[in-house]
Amino acid sequence: MCGITGFLDPGLPNSQELTHTARLMADELAHRGPDDSGIWVDATAGVALGFRRLSIVDLSPAGSQPMLSSGGRYVVVFNGEVYNFEKLRRDIEPKGHIFRGHSDTEVMLAAIEEWGLEAAVKKFTGMFAFALWDRRERTLHLVRDRLGIKPLYYGWADKIFLFASELKAICRHPQFTPQIDRDALALQMRYNYVPKPRSIYQKISKLTPGCVLTLKCNGSLTPPSPYWSAAEIAERGANDPFRGSKQEAREQLDALLRDSVRLRMIADVPLGAFLSGGIDSSMVVALMQAQSARPVKTFTIGFEDAQHDEAAYAKAVAAHLGTEHTELRITPQEALAVVPKLPVLFDEPFSDSSQIPTYLISALARRAVTVSLSGDGGDELFGGYPRYFRANRIWEIERWLPLPLRRMLADAIAGRSLEAHNRWLGWSREWLDRYGRPGSAGEKMGKLAETLRAANFRELYTCFVSHWKQPASLVLGAKEPPAVFSAIASRSGKREAGLSRFGEMMLWDIVNYLADDILTKVDRASMGVSLEVRVPILDHRVVEFAARLPLALKIRRGQGKWLLRQALYRYVPKELIERPKMGFSAPIGEWLKGDLREWAEELLGEARLRREGYFRSEPIRKLWAEHLAGQRNGEDLLWDVLMFQAWRERWT
Repeated sequence: MCGITGFLDPGLPNSQELTHTARLMADELAHRGPDDSGIWVDATAGVALGFRRLSIVDLSPAGSQPMLSSGGRYVVVFNGEVYNFEKLRRDIEPKGHIFRGHSDTEVMLAAIEEWGLEAAVKKFTGMFAFALWDRRERTLHLVRDRLGIKPLYYGWADKIFLFASELKAICRHPQFTPQIDRDALALQMRYNYVPKPRSIYQKISKLTPGCVLTLKCNGSLTPPSPYWSAAEIAERGANDPFRGSKQEAREQLDALLRDSVRLRMIADVPLGAFLSGGIDSSMVVALMQAQSARPVKTFTIGFEDAQHDEAAYAKAVAAHLGTEHTELRITPQEALAVVPKLPVLFDEPFSDSSQIPTYLISALARRAVTVSLSGDGGDELFGGYPRYFRANRIWEIERWLPLPLRRMLADAIAGRSLEAHNRWLGWSREWLDRYGRPGSAGEKMGKLAETLRAANFRELYTCFVSHWKQPASLVLGAKEPPAVFSAIASRSGKREAGLSRFGEMMLWDIVNYLADDILTKVDRASMGVSLEVRVPILDHRVVEFAARLPLALKIRRGQGKWLLRQALYRYVPKELIERPKMGFSAPIGEWLKGDLREWAEELLGEARLRREGYFRSEPIRKLWAEHLAGQRNGEDLLWDVLMFQAWRERWT
């Protein structure tokens, strides 16, 4: 795992200037690669590539980067892993390629020389973001893995093209002047992250997963070209479903996951796994232990607050599997000490509060290992989120009511018509108690009103994944871009061909929430302590198999991940893992009333908000007062604002 950066400057500065600037940028990524660094420049083309290395495979100098292909045509800086590199090497060697070492980077370059860039990338199984300079064509290619496990930003500083694993490296280029994109800020207020392809800065974008971006030396930039598409995979799977028996499906899933885990256990450094005791992480650890001659190192953290503590479940699973288990009980003071680090770790506003425990478990694992496997991805592939079931149940009821009637009811519930409000109050409370999520009566009524205004299921699901519901009215000068779901909508504007409502929700989350929230969180938190995290459930072969599974093999009796559970029962008794989903969160709401109150009050001060000019202060101050008084749980919405404020204080 590494950090990459670089730029193409048509002004053709000399080699010394190129090298100096590239080193400044690369050194900002030292946490991603503390073991080694390298710079490669070509002054005649104005190109510079920078690299920081976390040595995982082939620790010798033969694995160092930037790396030239054996034929001398290509130069690469590469962040990530191509897990099937040994097989690819066996395929390539008979064609006459000579290898100096045993790194996956060298195999990647040989594969590109042999088959061409796109054909080679389609053969790669792994997580990767890389920049490839073609010396013959004088062309720069940026490539990102299929699911977006590894990050890659790119954009412009006047006529200079820049790229990097993290924004902090781009900010080090002397010609880059960061300017906040208020529309992107509005999106962060809605989703708690800035969705691709935007970044928080104007003129800087995230490369869409599964795409190749090409820049000619003359500055001609082609739009990102997809070599793999989650939407296409979902549609193809729906139209060509798996037709075998339940037992055959379980065997195939087990075999795919077993091979995926096996590939991700290849490392020349100590390796372990995160273990929460839930279905996904237990599955990964079980398959690791089944293929290991020694006890696997597993890690979990516990909280004093029982509502957020899964440590006992993880301990029970670890004992059953026979792992070498490490558990650390985190005090509130230890967790709170992470908060000042967040703007540096996440150098773009990011407000999923599980960033805190993710950083803590990464730091715990890093004491003993350099690589850790994680169970991320199971919910999105196999229908595990409770919101899927709530959204489906609600739409099953609401869709029968004409939209004008639904919106009239929404106005009534919101209190705009007192008579109608009283008439429907009893019904709506009963309805929300049955179908809604926990919360105060006022919060539930507000959520019901939001769903009633939805014109279609896509709008309804947007309500479920949104924080601030009208962020453009909160962020001054912002115009919220189209919903992120529009990027995967079918041309007709109707449901993706063949997908059920559950299929749509899972696809939306794979394309958006998984890449921009879950994987971003894991990447920044783990790389902040120089730990490589691998996610075997997100092997693209598993994703493609899951897309073909009929809904009945994912969801049964109001519960998701049915087939994944059946596969896990072979290794772990049912009673050890069957429990309500807890999530991986921190008690932010209580902290804001306690130890974080002074910090939050300073960032949310009315005079400060007005002076800085990014937010309307009234709704924020009102929510803050209601939260402190216990009238409303505003932790998620307040955390969105606080993370931007803390980020801005650090980076602007």
